[in-house]
Amino acid sequence: MNFNESVTKTNLARSFSAECQAGARYQFMSKMAMQDQQKFISDTLKTLAKNEMAHAKVFYDHILQMSGGNVKNISIEAGYPFDEPELKNSLLEESKIEEAEANNIYPSFARIAKDEGFDEIAKSFEFVAKVEATHHEILKYLSSLYSAGKMYKRKSATEWKCSNCGHVSISKEAWKTCPLCSMPQGFVIIDFEKEMRDCNCNHD
Repeated sequence: MNFNESVTKTNLARSFSAECQAGARYQFMSKMAMQDQQKFISDTLKTLAKNEMAHAKVFYDHILQMSGGNVKNISIEAGYPFDEPELKNSLLEESKIEEAEANNIYPSFARIAKDEGFDEIAKSFEFVAKVEATHHEILKYLSSLYSAGKMYKRKSATEWKCSNCGHVSISKEAWKTCPLCSMPQGFVIIDFEKEMRDCNCNHD
C-alpha cells in the first residue's frame, strides 16, 4: 500500500502527538511532585517523560522516512486528556491512559500496520506498547503508595537510601529528614521495580 494513502500514516501522526503530550504532562507532574517535596516521584516522572519523547521521535522518523519528505502536514482528529491538577489523581489517571495504550491502542495500530504491509512500523508499535505497560504498572504502584500516605512506610524492615548524600538505613519507615544531609523524605530512593516484582510473586 502507498504509505501516504494509508491508515498507518494517520496512526503514526496520532501517536506522535499523543507521546509528545504525554511527555509534556509528565514534566508538568514532575514539577507538581517537587512542590510536594517528592523528589523521587519527580525524578521518576522525568524518566517517563524522556521515554515518551523517545517514542515520539520513533513515530516522527517513520513518517519522514516512509513519506519521502512529501508529507508537510497531516490532519488528525483525536481526544487528549487534561488531568486534574493534583498529583495523586494525575498519577492514577495517567496509569489508566498508559494501560489503554498498552492493551488496546498500540496493539490495534500494530495490526493495521501489518495488514497494510508496514512490518517495521508494526514492530515499533508493539515495542512501545510493552514500554507503556511498564509505565502503567509504575504509575499505578506510585499512585497507590502516595494516595495512601505509604510512600515511605512498609510492613517489614526496608532499606532506605538518600538520593542526595547516599545515607542508608534499614527500618519500617524512612526518616522525615535525612540525618546526614537534612534533605526531606521525598529524596529517599524507592526500589519500586523490585517491590512490584516481589508483590507479583506473592500473588502467584
